[in-house]
Amino acid sequence: MSLFKQYCYNISNNRVFELFIIAVILINSLLIGVETYTVNPTITLIQNIILGIFTVEILMRYVAAPDNKTFFTGGWNIFDLSLVLIGYIPEELMPNASMAMAFRVLRVFRVLRLLRTCKEIKLIISVLVKSLSALFYNLMFYCIFLYLFAIIGVSVFKLPQEDTLPPAEQVQYTEYINNAPHAPGNAADPYGTLDESMFTLFRVMTGDDWSDVRYNLITASEYGVVKVSPTFITVYHVLWFVISAFLLLNLVVGAILNNYQVVMDSIKKEEKEEESA
Repeated sequence: MSLFKQYCYNISNNRVFELFIIAVILINSLLIGVETYTVNPTITLIQNIILGIFTVEILMRYVAAPDNKTFFTGGWNIFDLSLVLIGYIPEELMPNASMAMAFRVLRVFRVLRLLRTCKEIKLIISVLVKSLSALFYNLMFYCIFLYLFAIIGVSVFKLPQEDTLPPAEQVQYTEYINNAPHAPGNAADPYGTLDESMFTLFRVMTGDDWSDVRYNLITASEYGVVKVSPTFITVYHVLWFVISAFLLLNLVVGAILNNYQVVMDSIKKEEKEEESA
């Protein structure tokens, strides 16, 4: 290894240098937020200096890498290099203002570089990556129940079309709409279509005013707009909330905690092997 290569390697892997880069990333991210309010020559100058620092850093990491393949197969290296190159594209070359804004927003992603500088955050990422398989199957399990309950919702709770009702039922329908309007006022029928029904169930899962949906349906039942009992309406929504908010979410938490322990055991094993070596 040449002297210059060794020099670049030592600096790029130095803890003080890493802390300096973290500080620069934080300042850069803060200034990007400030630029949403105002832009002045001082901020532009500081941003250009920061871009220069990032350029020097990526060049040092390139020189310190054993070979080109090692550098360009590193995900973080490609990520950092892409952001640096984007920073050198003049906004005047953008075909329109929307494209210029998109490139400007991309610079904010530099803050994601903090993910690889902290050991604890690296651990969290490792756990999430290891949990992807379990999370995928949990998602499938969730979607099955979501689809099932959404079909039941459309079949049972869908409001009728006003113009298809007999005159007497149209009066009841109008009274129902006046007494129990959708919230917000421009909202569609919560169970009018399959996709709207699925969104309503997601809303119930998050706890976002889902009781209003229940109360409105109970009112619709009292006016005879929907042909189902208030008891069934209550059981349906409470059962979905229990399944989604408690059972399904706890399965996700359990999968992550289990893989967290697996990753921790793996790290401890590697540390013991390094100490024994």
